[in-house]
Amino acid sequence: MNELKLNETPIRTSKNFLINNIKLTDVEIPETVEKFKNIEIIGGKNITESIEETKLTYGLGEILQNNIIKNSNSKLNIDAENEEIKIIYNFDDENINLINNIVVNATKKCKLYIVYKSNTNKECFHNGVIKINALENSKIDVIVVNTMNKNSNNFEAYENIIESNASVNYTIIDIGGKNSITNYYSNILGEKAKNDLKTIYLGAENNIKDLNYIAELRGKQSFIDIDVQGALSGNAKKNFKGTIDFKKGCKKAKGNENEYCMLLSNKAKSIALPMLLCTEEDVEGNHGASIGQLDEEMLFYLSSRGMSAESASKMIARARMDAVCQKIGDEQLEKLVQDYLEEE
Repeated sequence: MNELKLNETPIRTSKNFLINNIKLTDVEIPETVEKFKNIEIIGGKNITESIEETKLTYGLGEILQNNIIKNSNSKLNIDAENEEIKIIYNFDDENINLINNIVVNATKKCKLYIVYKSNTNKECFHNGVIKINALENSKIDVIVVNTMNKNSNNFEAYENIIESNASVNYTIIDIGGKNSITNYYSNILGEKAKNDLKTIYLGAENNIKDLNYIAELRGKQSFIDIDVQGALSGNAKKNFKGTIDFKKGCKKAKGNENEYCMLLSNKAKSIALPMLLCTEEDVEGNHGASIGQLDEEMLFYLSSRGMSAESASKMIARARMDAVCQKIGDEQLEKLVQDYLEEE
């Protein structure tokens, strides 16, 4: 496999930052795949496999986009209206390659769960697209859970189109996989359109996480809030790239982004690049990123109660993740995530 260069930032930064893209050399992209058969779909009154294949605005890169267009082995076109839908992809010894394309047209209020879980230790491959069309006055809550095994590769591209008075709320639990690379793009078109994004990630051993989040605000009084919490141990590496772009016409729009990474190892590496771009007046943008270890006062307090520095760090990191996990709203999925975190 030649070098795979993915997840370009929308604006180039200095090469010295080593964050404009991610380069992988240990990934084999399957060229031919059989239909992925181990899928559970619960709910959904109007689901078909008919999808018009189109290029994403950003996406992870041309190679992976073409892989989806040519080789998808799971396509779901969902018209969602006042319902809850759960889609669970179960990787097993017979289903190790998933190339999925999910399109959701939300017209009213709905909730969507998308889960990737492993029942095998084999190296699995996932390359997917989740596209949400939030029509005027609609509301959709999307919960994505990645608990793929430690030998697997996970690639996911998101694209949202959000019309007037529509609301799209994401909770992304990205704790599985050897390499997990994510591109998230929101086109916040309409007046008073809203997008809320909460993410937790976990990197251990030699894991690589690369998160590239892009929001373009075009509607008046539109809104985006990005909150990312994570922890790294071992030799894990994480890149976070967050871009909020206030486009012409989005007067009184507001955008927030914040990323917090707790390092549980001296060898783990975290790089963050939060960016604000603006071509409009009368808007509000806030951004920040921080890398944390326990401060001395908290460490002293916990040590005085018999807790080691390692245990204290893990406890704090777990508490931050648990706060986001509570937003899942499904007991079985919460247990799946909690068990995975406990093992890690």
